[in-house]
Amino acid sequence: MSPSATHRPDRPHRPALHLLRSALARSRPAVLRLLARSLLSAAPALVSGKALALAVDRGFIAGRPAQAAGWLALFAVVSLAGAWASRQAYPWLAEVVEPMRDRLLGGVVSGMLHDAAATPGRPDGSGAVAVARLTRQVEVVRDTVAGQLLVVSHFALTAVAVVAGSAALAPAAAALIAGPLLLSLIAFAALAPVTARRQREAFAAEEELARSCADVLRALRDLVACGARDEAEREVLATVAANEAAGLALARLAGARRLVVSLGAHLPLLLVALSAPTLVGRGLTPGAVVGVLAYLTGTLEPALRLLVQGAGTSWLRLAVAADRLAGASRPEPAADGTPERGAAVPTGGSPDGTGPLPADGSVELSGVCFAYGADADPVLDRLDLALRDGEHLAVVGPSGIGKSTLADVLAGVVAPDRGRVLLGGVAPARLTGPDLARARVLLPQDPYVFTGTVAENLRWPAPHASTAAVLRSVDAVGARSLVERLGGPDGQLAPSALSPGERQLIALARAHLCEARLVILDEATRHLDAAAERRVDQAFRTRPGTVVTITHRLGPAARADRVLFLDGSQARLGTHRSLLAEVPAYRRLTGAPEPDGVTAPPSGGS
Repeated sequence: MSPSATHRPDRPHRPALHLLRSALARSRPAVLRLLARSLLSAAPALVSGKALALAVDRGFIAGRPAQAAGWLALFAVVSLAGAWASRQAYPWLAEVVEPMRDRLLGGVVSGMLHDAAATPGRPDGSGAVAVARLTRQVEVVRDTVAGQLLVVSHFALTAVAVVAGSAALAPAAAALIAGPLLLSLIAFAALAPVTARRQREAFAAEEELARSCADVLRALRDLVACGARDEAEREVLATVAANEAAGLALARLAGARRLVVSLGAHLPLLLVALSAPTLVGRGLTPGAVVGVLAYLTGTLEPALRLLVQGAGTSWLRLAVAADRLAGASRPEPAADGTPERGAAVPTGGSPDGTGPLPADGSVELSGVCFAYGADADPVLDRLDLALRDGEHLAVVGPSGIGKSTLADVLAGVVAPDRGRVLLGGVAPARLTGPDLARARVLLPQDPYVFTGTVAENLRWPAPHASTAAVLRSVDAVGARSLVERLGGPDGQLAPSALSPGERQLIALARAHLCEARLVILDEATRHLDAAAERRVDQAFRTRPGTVVTITHRLGPAARADRVLFLDGSQARLGTHRSLLAEVPAYRRLTGAPEPDGVTAPPSGGS
């Protein structure tokens, strides 16, 4: 797929203006402080021409150098105050752009993870493209939003100050400045679509180059073995040439932007210089002429050049980068929790996200088959399983036999190659992401715990749970002493400071707190001792809903209502007692003693 095809119709575009408005709306106090600093930083632009005019007319021409020095000193003081204000603006600028960058990174990472989950093992160099987006394009957005806020506000205030100051000094000269300045801004706007197209082509060429290099490097050994090295080299060089051509085309527009600066700043300078004898003849003082020229050369020309050469390019880079990243981001839910307009809806779900919901925690598997690849042996082969709501099942089997795969199928993380899976009477594919999360919870062997407060970790799947409910779940799984050591629900939690067993306790309390009627524990107690494991079993047995526990241990299997034994040949379902009596392999795996009068078969028998 070419880079130009990375946009998807099922994802909303967030153009640069939307991104900028969002950043401003979410950081209003910082924006107000930033504007206050910008007003003060523009003071030198307003004072410069007037101070120089007074220094010339009332100082140097009048033979009073001390008075001239005083006016120039006043301008120096105002300039120092403006420099201080500019310096003070940067912390408030960071308060605006850094949270925006974090939100953008979160959206892009979420979108890439969902894409990877939807199409696992995609060998198209998408990882290299992801790195380009995260390391370059996100930084482009962050840097250019910061630049836009500073440069555009500075130019707007500077242009107003120059026109107002010139009008106060020489009303006739103000028209000579305002006219060309307006024409230059119109020309600048007219160049924007062309530059945007060139910038978009440059980004596309950059991504294609990253993708092509990644593909060739990954397949380098095979290319050499097949004698295709020269052809691969030509393809990579072609993408290098395309990237170079896109960059050159973008660079050619720099000359046109230079002409815009000349039109807005240099042409007024020429007009004022040519009109100076006439203006002086009509009563304009020499100092006023010098002041107007100072407004143009020292104030307007640098500000306009920065806007056109810097902000113009960066705005277009922002527009293109924000649009491309929007196509790679995970759409945020609306305020009512429904997907945004244009967001993808799982197969069979209704477009408004109000599809069928699981009636309870029951589970039904019919003829389920799953294999990792078309030519691989099936991990699950024609598996049938029915669990009532509230039933507790233990899944037992040797390592690598498919227990975790079964957990993923039950949780809807992967779809079976054949067969049917129903959670509470509804296929997982028909559930939206939030509905599936509310229907079941999966705890893997190494659960995810993030930096934040204890309560934030526990409330992740149940954000509205009360503190009392949080503490009840903490007590139920035996994590009270751990939570108190961390400082209570509001205490800070650092994952690296927790042992594997402590991380499992936090995750178990989180699962106990959530509203899911189906809980799948994939070796989720393997780092706990037998007493702690027994307490966790009891906590989930008294909790409403169905529990599927994947384990190697005898205790959870003995306490379960039923046991599913997987040994790679035939799945056996029964009670712990019946499997001990009927299945020697299950007996050996759990370490249970042989029944009286029964001799264990040789190792490897069934």
